[in-house]
Amino acid sequence: MAQEEDIACIESIAKIVSDLDLESVDYNKDGLHIIVTNRSKEIIAQPVVPAPLPTMPVPAAPAAAIQPEAPAPAAAPKGDVIKSPMVGVLYLAASPNDPDYVKVGDTVKEGDVLCLIEAMKTFNQIKAPRGGIIREILAASGAAVEFDEPLFVIE
Repeated sequence: MAQEEDIACIESIAKIVSDLDLESVDYNKDGLHIIVTNRSKEIIAQPVVPAPLPTMPVPAAPAAAIQPEAPAPAAAPKGDVIKSPMVGVLYLAASPNDPDYVKVGDTVKEGDVLCLIEAMKTFNQIKAPRGGIIREILAASGAAVEFDEPLFVIE
């Protein structure tokens, strides 16, 4: 289909060159580059193929330099990690003017609300599965969270 459109485009340009007795027309649109030249009333249409880009040689490197250093293993958090039960947007407070439900160092009881996750325009309360102290908050308010993404560490 695209070739038929390209041919129709070339024919249209050739007709314009002929009718207006132009020397040549250079046409470039959507990756199609055509130069139509009028030589002694003989129309020659020729698609232009772009020249390949020059490549730069890559210097050889020792094998040890190619392998990236392994990142230091992250320290396992002390306590239980509370993960997101759904995909959505995390809110640490009920509204922008309200204080956060919990802060690092707060003591919570089982069932206390830790945050809200908005999913499909519904706000879902995420509650503490057990009592303890909030040691880390691993996601920012307003952040999109995935299923099973760590949100809090409770000790």
